[in-house]
Amino acid sequence: MAAGMTKTALVRHLAEKLVLTNKQTAAFLDLLAETAVKETKKNGVFVIPGLGRLVKAERKARLGRNPQTGETIKIKAKTVVKFRVAKAAKDVIAPPKK
Repeated sequence: MAAGMTKTALVRHLAEKLVLTNKQTAAFLDLLAETAVKETKKNGVFVIPGLGRLVKAERKARLGRNPQTGETIKIKAKTVVKFRVAKAAKDVIAPPKK
């Protein structure tokens, strides 16, 4: 499996393209992540145009199975965070087959 771009590599790439310092670019990425978390927690959704959206969702309580014993167990209701990829990004990365 190929390794993805590290945060350091991403910071250097963006800094070079935007003619900013690495420190400024790293601060921007940290602020973007912090804002995404706060807005998703507060409003339930945070949109990154052209990329996708972070969405807070509620999962209902349900019955599940312990895979080792096969015993039925109760799974509590909980809040989860999902990332929904924008259609434009999805079509570029994995174009639909015709």
